Amino acid sequence: MKLNYRTLTWLIAFICVFGLSLNSSLTAQTPTGRLVCTFSIAARDSATGELGVAVASRFFAVGTVVPWASANTGAVATQSFANTSFGPRGLEMLRNGLTPEEVLKALLKDDDNPEQRQLGIVSANGKSVTYTGSKCLPWAGGRSGKNYAVQGNILTGEDVVINMEKAFLTTKGTLASRMYAALVAGDRAGGDSRGKQSAALIVVKDKAGYGGYTDRAIDIRVDDNPEPFKELGRLLDYAQMNYAWNEAWTLFTQKKPQEALPYVERAVSLQPANPELLYDFAVIELAAGKEEASLETLKKALTLNPKLKQQAQGDNDLKGLHDNPQFKELIK
Repeated sequence: MKLNYRTLTWLIAFICVFGLSLNSSLTAQTPTGRLVCTFSIAARDSATGELGVAVASRFFAVGTVVPWASANTGAVATQSFANTSFGPRGLEMLRNGLTPEEVLKALLKDDDNPEQRQLGIVSANGKSVTYTGSKCLPWAGGRSGKNYAVQGNILTGEDVVINMEKAFLTTKGTLASRMYAALVAGDRAGGDSRGKQSAALIVVKDKAGYGGYTDRAIDIRVDDNPEPFKELGRLLDYAQMNYAWNEAWTLFTQKKPQEALPYVERAVSLQPANPELLYDFAVIELAAGKEEASLETLKKALTLNPKLKQQAQGDNDLKGLHDNPQFKELIK
């Protein structure tokens, strides 16, 4: 029997609604391409100016398709039969001053398949919009408000996006923590009706990347895992530490050790037994005039990873300690 497009679409919808598992070759392939069935949140932190996207799906490497964000510009989540050009094009329009509503209209105007697109957009000033095409597979829909847009398709029901919205609005902490809480809440409410496979989370802020050269503060992905939310949470714990560490080291390289201290102290509070982090903490403490504290921190670092002794012996960042008897004893 030869299935036409309409028949195949309704067959997939029928199976998903009743919670049955589809073979990956069937769910992934349609006449127009691979179907990115997923739930996501695009969001902004009004206090820090951070922007980001978090997403999860029964789809391999969803982080390569859905999330897009640019510092001081906005965040875009493009999914369902995803048009990935919506990401960079949408950000460029936001950069040029269009509102999320205007961006949405412009993107859909010339699109070849608007009825099957799903999109969430948040701008740098917190305006937002979510869109679900009339032919997205059920359950499909979204919710939006100041600083966030939540959306999903082929979900177990509307409770998924309702619980995501609630978790984002009530969770305390960083933007990354709040977006992750939204994903977990969506999963607990049923999530993708086909199951779990991948998840991703990005956060951008001006000059927050390594060395201050990019805006990519956090960029983590789980491409294929039976428990992607657990693994994403593990990576996020490390990523939040790394974010603070990057900010501290950038300030140190700019010869601003006093300003760097609060960031590196936050990083250490998140990962107190990371020897490389403690090593850099000692470097920053020394530059800030805290010689005794620096020696104590360095001792912890070298105890945890004795291989760092060789680095310390010739490190100009520790030059102020080279004549200190305690330092000489530490690096033996």
